Amino acid sequence: MALFKKRTVGKPGEWYYCLEHKKVEEGPECPAKDRFGPYATRAEAEHAMETARERNLEWENDPRWHDASAGGKTDDD
Repeated sequence: MALFKKRTVGKPGEWYYCLEHKKVEEGPECPAKDRFGPYATRAEAEHAMETARERNLEWENDPRWHDASAGGKTDDD
């Protein structure tokens, strides 16, 4: 058992979205691996999952992220 528990320190006014608890928190309450942020406002944190979905769609459709040529073959083929 550890004598000292490492405490996550946040700043007032920083907002996070906890992926495990599916809630917005001011200052990080949960470990970094379980949260998105920081966000400047509570509203931005509330829309974190929507923002992530939109960014993922943009990246999936960005031709700069596709290694396959127009013929569908990669360098590994």
